Amino acid sequence: MLKLCFIGLGNPGSKYNSTRHNVGKEWLLNLSKSHCSDFVPKTNIEAEITHSNSEEILWVIPDNYVNSSGRTVAKLVKNINLPNNKIIIFHDDLDLNPGEVRFKEGGGHGGHNGLKDIFEKTGSKDYLRIRIGIGHPGHKDMVSDWVLNKFHPTDKEYVDRAFDFFALNFDTLCNQEFSKLQKTLHTK
Repeated sequence: MLKLCFIGLGNPGSKYNSTRHNVGKEWLLNLSKSHCSDFVPKTNIEAEITHSNSEEILWVIPDNYVNSSGRTVAKLVKNINLPNNKIIIFHDDLDLNPGEVRFKEGGGHGGHNGLKDIFEKTGSKDYLRIRIGIGHPGHKDMVSDWVLNKFHPTDKEYVDRAFDFFALNFDTLCNQEFSKLQKTLHTK
């Protein structure tokens, strides 16, 4: 029986690999290597999906661009029998420094156009989120270029270390020990 759904936000196409905007998708893909079989296309929800080895967790990588992620999530919500607070979205976050990771329950989109699209198309903000820090370029006019570019090597090192730490605590998320995960991530 399905207990959780993980969604990793990122843009399609190899030219976006390793960009800041794709960090949610890439973290989910890396985590899947030890928990799932290969992803398979599901055109009816515009995504690639797989299940964890125990069939309790659905893993989803939308096929559309980050800013249009709501199309996939809206279709997904209609097709699975799971409350929104069991859907966990992995995404980049400008308000966190590279290497910072936070677990969040509900709340606003914080200017993230992908989350904004999801909230608008599903009519809900009740999703759980893994916020992965990418830093801020310093001015809002620079954000588009910032998220579509690759990490500076030092920032990449911080993000990779954060991933390793998160991976060590990933079972806590899978076991739905959300307050424990939040405490672990928020106190370093």
